[in-house]
This record gives sequence, C-alpha cells and structure tokens, in this order.
Amino acid sequence: MSSVPADCDRPLAERDAVPPPGAPSTHPRLVLATSILATSLAFIDGSVVNVGLPAIGRELVGSAEGGGAGLSWVINGYLLPLSALLLLGGAAGDRFGRRRILLAGVAVFALASLLCALAPGLGLLVGGRVLQGIGAALVLPNSLAILGATFEGKARGRAIGIWAAAGAAAGAIGPLLGGWLIDAVGWRAIFYINLPIAALALFMGWRYVAAPASGKRAALDAPGALLASLGLGVLTWGLAAASADKGVDLASGLAMLAGAAILLAFLAVERRAGERAMLPVALFASRGFSGLNLMTFLLYGALGALLLLVPYILIEALGYSAKQAGAALLPFPVVMAIGSPLMGRVAGNIGSRLPLATGSLIVAGGFLLAMRIGAGSYASTVLPAILVIAVGMACVASPLTTAVLSSVDGSHTGVASGFNSAVARGGGLIATALLGLVLTAQGKALLGPFHAALAVCAASAATAAVCAFVWVGADSKAER
Repeated sequence: MSSVPADCDRPLAERDAVPPPGAPSTHPRLVLATSILATSLAFIDGSVVNVGLPAIGRELVGSAEGGGAGLSWVINGYLLPLSALLLLGGAAGDRFGRRRILLAGVAVFALASLLCALAPGLGLLVGGRVLQGIGAALVLPNSLAILGATFEGKARGRAIGIWAAAGAAAGAIGPLLGGWLIDAVGWRAIFYINLPIAALALFMGWRYVAAPASGKRAALDAPGALLASLGLGVLTWGLAAASADKGVDLASGLAMLAGAAILLAFLAVERRAGERAMLPVALFASRGFSGLNLMTFLLYGALGALLLLVPYILIEALGYSAKQAGAALLPFPVVMAIGSPLMGRVAGNIGSRLPLATGSLIVAGGFLLAMRIGAGSYASTVLPAILVIAVGMACVASPLTTAVLSSVDGSHTGVASGFNSAVARGGGLIATALLGLVLTAQGKALLGPFHAALAVCAASAATAAVCAFVWVGADSKAER
C-alpha cells in the first residue's frame, strides 16, 4: 500500500503552522486547490499501483515464481523513503521555505513518474518508485503545512475537511481509473497520468502560494534521516528475501540483524540530538504516545497488506480484469469518507479508547470474513469483508488523530503527527516485505497463502485493539 486514508495525514495540517506577518494569501481557495492537487499525486499513485502490480509482474518479471521479492519492492521502493523522510521533509520546509520545498517535491515526483513509465526493467522501475517516495516526503508535510497556515479558526477546519474529502475521492476514483487505463492502454499509463496533474500543481503553487521570508531556521537532522533510511531499507530487504525464499538464510538473517542494529543506532543519535532531532526520543516517555504508535503500526500494516493483496488475488487467482479489481475496493473509501467524521464526533463525547479498541476488533473480524474470498461471488465474499473492515477503520481514523495529538504537549504536536503518519506507512512497508510468499504463488495456488496472510492480519488488528485498551488513557493528556 503506497498510501493511507487521508485522515492519517490530517493532523499534519492542524499542527502549529501560522502565516508569517504580512504574508497572507490573497487566493486561499486556490491554495487549497493546490494542496489537494499536490497530495493527490501520492494518494492516487498508491492505490493505482496496487491494481497494476499483476500487469507489471507479467511484463517485467515474467513468471511470478521467484519474483515475489522484486514485485514487493515496486511498493516498498515508494514506502521506504516516504516513511523515513517524512519528518525531514517538514523540517526542510520550515528551514528553506514551504513553497520552495513543495514545488521541488512535485517536480521530483513528476520526473520519477516519467522514469517509471519508461522503465525497461524492474530495477529502473523500483528506482523511479524510490524517487517518487522522496518527492512525496517533500510534498505531503509542506502542502498540509501551507494549508494550515493559510486558513484560521473555523475556516481552517472547513478547508481541512474539504482536503480530507478530496483525498477520499482520490482513493475511490484512483483504482477504478487505473484499472480502466491498465486494461485499455497498459500499466505504464498509470504513471503518465501523474504528469499533467504535477504540471498543474507546479503552476498553481508558483502562481498562488505565498512565498514569505524564511521564518524559523529549523535544524535538519541529516544523520538521523540517513540512519532511518538505511536501517529500514536493510531490514526490509532481509524480510522480503526471507519471505520470498520461505525461510531465513544467512544473507537475509544478517540483513535483518544489521537493519535492527542501524535502527538502534538511529535512536541513540536522536537521543543525543535532543530537541534538534528529527524524532525527539523524549516523546516516548508518554506511554500513550508509544502505545498509540504501536497500535498504528499493527493496524495500518494489516490494512496495507489487504489493499495490496485483494486486487492481486482477484486478478491473478480469480480472473478479474484490472478495472473490476479496482472497482472491488470502491466501497472502502466511500465508507471511510462517510463514517470517519461521525466517529470523530462520537469520540469527542466518549473519548478515544472505546472507538479505537472496538474499531480494531471490527477490522480483525473483517479479516477473518475475508478468508472466504475465493469460495463464492464478489457480493457474498469480497464485499462483506471490505465493508466490515471499512466500518472498523472509520471507527479508528479520527479518534486516533485526536488521541495522538493529545498524548504530547502542544510544542510537539507537529512532530508527533508527522511521526504517526510515517509509522502508518512503515507498517505497510514491513507488511509488504513479508508478502513475498504470497506473491511467488500463481493462479489458484495463491488462495492458500492469501488466507494465511489474512489470519495474521486479523491477529495484528486484534493486538492493536489490546494496545488501544491498555495505553489510551494511560496519561492524563491522552484521556482528554
């Protein structure tokens, strides 16, 4: 999964971003449109690539046998830099100017999309996906910070609501449009479609987004970003290799140990850096913050596996067209768009713990229900599972935002929200790395490993419910 539901990034726009004196935007609606266009590159691209993975595998890998690890990197090549560099992208905007970094990110994403579309082999495609992830890590925090700085009070709330609704619409339309393009033109078209969107976003960002004088000179934690990227990359490679080989050999075992060691070194570097760190380690003194991020990792990792595997299984094992597989996921963003605001109001009245725990358990039940996929029609197997999982995630999304922001002091809400968004994508990164065993099977043989993966996802979601019940409310601020 290259993207997560828009609500996961919502707090990035609500962080302590205020417009510098004397630099208000004279075109707030066009700034909102620019933010939507820029972030839609990440949301649309993620959902579309999931639908296109079978076609990419057939052309660039040939037989899926032995290509599971390679195919997983089409997804992970994007998720890795996005997970590791999201906080650095926000700090770069604070230091060098949000408009400048936003435009740079959109330009990188556009050039990377062109590289993906023209890639003659899997290696260059993965390279293009890595560059797309770097571009998205620059775009997401800065487009949302610009949005938060352009509007104030109730107008900010309305603008963020419009942005979230647009993200849900992109998630709904993306797989359907991408499936149609894949069937009609080929998988390369799903990358070409980014170019006109990026061109329009560049023009509108240059024309209508204010470029105030540089504000605070935020420190850039380059050593932390390098260690986080390297550690996640090595660990992910080891997990993907072990999954594809159906066991841990010397190379994959050493890679996993090295990745874990590098990530421990990252934490040590961040601890020494103190408040200058990309991720202040002091945040983890809050049990609520730690527990909520563990819950996010488990739940969004399971969701990432689902959104990757369902289209793949429908196409490769059950004979769906790409367009049909894209349409199969349509109920998910629709239910999320309707249910998340409602549950946000409920959580405001009763607190976050019950919606988070209950929603995670509903998601776990949906995964168990999805184990019937392959034994009946779409309406009797796929649709009920998707609806149940969507209802559960709708119960979680908005309350999770509230709980994360309440688990830290006001001066750290920006980094806390950015880290939680990165953790959600990191969960998808690790989950995708572990799916090589499924991706190496073919035809009906995919169903057995697919059902086993769903059982693991159900257990992960149930464990997330335990995390919510145990840790939400552990701190007085989290109880608020």
